[in-house]
Amino acid sequence: MDRTIKSLSLLLSYPTRELQAAMPEIGGVLASDTRLTAAARRALRPLVDELATRDIYDLEEQFVMLFDRSRTLSLNLFEHVHGESRDRGGAMVSLVETYRAGGFDPMTSELPDHLPVLLEFLSTRPFVEVQETLADAAHIFEALNARLARRDSPYGAVFAALLQLSGAEADREAVAELLDQPDVDPNDLEALDQVWEESEVVFGPDPNAGCPQVRDMLAQMDVLVNSAPAATPAE
Repeated sequence: MDRTIKSLSLLLSYPTRELQAAMPEIGGVLASDTRLTAAARRALRPLVDELATRDIYDLEEQFVMLFDRSRTLSLNLFEHVHGESRDRGGAMVSLVETYRAGGFDPMTSELPDHLPVLLEFLSTRPFVEVQETLADAAHIFEALNARLARRDSPYGAVFAALLQLSGAEADREAVAELLDQPDVDPNDLEALDQVWEESEVVFGPDPNAGCPQVRDMLAQMDVLVNSAPAATPAE
């Protein structure tokens, strides 16, 4: 298992007391991985410390306000590609099939494109596959990092680390397009209702229904999964 990818997955998971208890180990893993620059490792420390020591109810509220009430900060990757349109369903089905082909069965109620779930899967894969998959989402990581920096949130360091591990440079036009989407005040419930008032996600049978970015990401994952031996699922 790639313990760094697993640790980054946990940092982006909903805060729990169990997660708080694991922070010393998670921090140690991240501090010792030389694939990350010294600056990137230092940038992760405030989040690790906050998750380890802050009141759990404050952490839960912060997480919900950031990632659950803001579409532009959603941890569901396909949300940033084509929102809640029908096209997302086919891409989701393909992603589930990719997980199964890799011997991975997520034990969660989250959608397959939820970033912590994807990272959990990638922690069981060869690093070359990790890099290729992360590179496909480089523009999303860059945009999320920028939005979190505006809010002075230490969570941005996780996305900066993922971008660095990808070895890719985010496409500036794609990043600008994501950043052009307006932020909505998470406390403005009426505005939030309007933003989320879109078509229901339908899990259609056609994995090619999505936009080219999604198809490319899934195609690369499928090729790598089919050419590599199946990995043992993470415990």
